[in-house]
Amino acid sequence: MVIDLEGTNSSKISAALLQARRSAGSPAMGMVLTLIIVCDEQGYETALKASTDASREHPSRILLVVTASGREASLDAQVRIGEGTPGEVVVVRMRGAIAQHPASVIRPLLLPDSPVVIWWPGKGPTNPANDQLAQLAVRRITDAMGTPRPMAALRARAENYTPGDTDLSWTRLTPWRALLAAALDQYPAKVKGVRVEAERGNASAALLAAWLESRLKVPVERGNTGGPGITAVRMTTAAGDIAITRPDGLLASYTVPGQPNRLVALKRRDVSDLVTEELRRMDDDDVFEQTVKALQNRTATPAKKVTRTPRSTGAKAAQTRATAVAPASSERPAPEAPSDRPAPEASSDRPAPEAPSDQQAPQAASHAETASKRAVSSKRAASSEQAAPSKRAASSKRAASSKAVAAAPAKKAAKRTPGKRAAAKRTSKASS
Repeated sequence: MVIDLEGTNSSKISAALLQARRSAGSPAMGMVLTLIIVCDEQGYETALKASTDASREHPSRILLVVTASGREASLDAQVRIGEGTPGEVVVVRMRGAIAQHPASVIRPLLLPDSPVVIWWPGKGPTNPANDQLAQLAVRRITDAMGTPRPMAALRARAENYTPGDTDLSWTRLTPWRALLAAALDQYPAKVKGVRVEAERGNASAALLAAWLESRLKVPVERGNTGGPGITAVRMTTAAGDIAITRPDGLLASYTVPGQPNRLVALKRRDVSDLVTEELRRMDDDDVFEQTVKALQNRTATPAKKVTRTPRSTGAKAAQTRATAVAPASSERPAPEAPSDRPAPEASSDRPAPEAPSDQQAPQAASHAETASKRAVSSKRAASSEQAAPSKRAASSKRAASSKAVAAAPAKKAAKRTPGKRAAAKRTSKASS
């Protein structure tokens, strides 16, 4: 039986449910829980089919909340009982301002004295526990693989985890976890490393790697393949690899060192099977909680290591800054040449100068360059001052030698003049 209600309210929907049960001849309720599904028009049909299949194992009242945007507030409903429906299905369409307060509409429709589970097939809230409808439930189910960015959605679930949360990406790993645990039971060897291979952006593979890393206490490597889903898990031991490979998504090859390969059925499950499994338990999933915490530690960005400058380098840099700050003068004497005597050691009580930080490094480099240029200029000036006396001495010597050369002919002439005079006197005496 299908009853359509337009422009209705919660009391009219409850009356329609009671009328439909009486018409079907089953006024008593044999349902075990209330399943709230929040989706949009695009995922409406898929979510309805999956929840109906899950209610065959868990008879429940399904409240399918379909929200839409609009200026006018409206509330339409459709009640389905019988005709292949194991429980009761109520499709509630909210628009406008009513969609901003869905809990006020859904609360009167809950089954009395029974647990409530909420499921978001597509994109859900960042923090499910703070959602209005989620506050009515004891279990909150999300699906990171149903979002455009599965890894980002999974990280958000891990950061905002609250007891009672779970994700269908974790439920997809149940067969894998069972096979891996059975493999280690049959071949109890020490595992040295693990490699998980899956398609890129697979949230289930990230959870599986975090689970193996937290349980085995060994590094887990992720490899990307073409899929579908998870394609292989290899655990390295001293005797060889324990490998489970599933390249086609249907049949897996199970390999243990020293034993022949075996084929194991490992088919990818539908969403209805995943929801059915999650509805089997109403308590908190402690293993999932530990896994999402391990996922946070695994995906956390490691802090950058700060490389500290050695003490000697810091002292040189401090000396360079001090030299750069003091103005250089050309009138200062030239620096003394280093002697062979070793420099006295610095006192151990005196603290070593701190190493320059990253912001001071460019300034220290420019100061060092300026100081080196000034030191070169000082050395040149000092060498010029030292060379000036030698140049003046050389000039004096050259001038003295020039004067001596110029005075030599005059001396010779002075020496020859007395001789001529004596010869003239002798000549005059002889003539007389």
